[in-house]
Amino acid sequence: MEKKRFAVCLLVFMMMLSIPTGVFASKNMGAKKDIVETAVEAGEFKTLAAALEKAGLVETLKGEGPFTVFAPTDAAFDKLLNDLGVTAEELLARKDLKDILLYHVVPGKVLSSDLKDGMKVKTLAGKEVTISLNPVQVNESNVVKPDIEATNGVIHVIDAVLVP
Repeated sequence: MEKKRFAVCLLVFMMMLSIPTGVFASKNMGAKKDIVETAVEAGEFKTLAAALEKAGLVETLKGEGPFTVFAPTDAAFDKLLNDLGVTAEELLARKDLKDILLYHVVPGKVLSSDLKDGMKVKTLAGKEVTISLNPVQVNESNVVKPDIEATNGVIHVIDAVLVP
């Protein structure tokens, strides 16, 4: 009987110890990263990350911001490469690569709740994109995952590369 009582007390004690640990763990898991770190960690933006590196924009998007980034997935880049009939290396060698990438970035933090149908937003490339709702689109690209917050802005995942 004594062993049983000791085992129950030990089990209750262990359960109580795990509660604060879980709370601290969940706080640490919610620690935010900047836009570049968030995109790289997601694993579906390898081509975008390579393009940002090649165009010299990594430090910019790691900067203070805030920025709103419409981030095309690797599948979106694959579709563009196929449509253009070029390789990833050829795309990364384009002289207008930086402008293409800046066309995906808006100054300020624009959440999906801030969007209005027909809204025109000026990008860092100096050109506007048009926002549509129902479904949510940037130009002709669908927003497949909105509002991924980072320490210096927000990412909206899109299914096509925006071409100015």
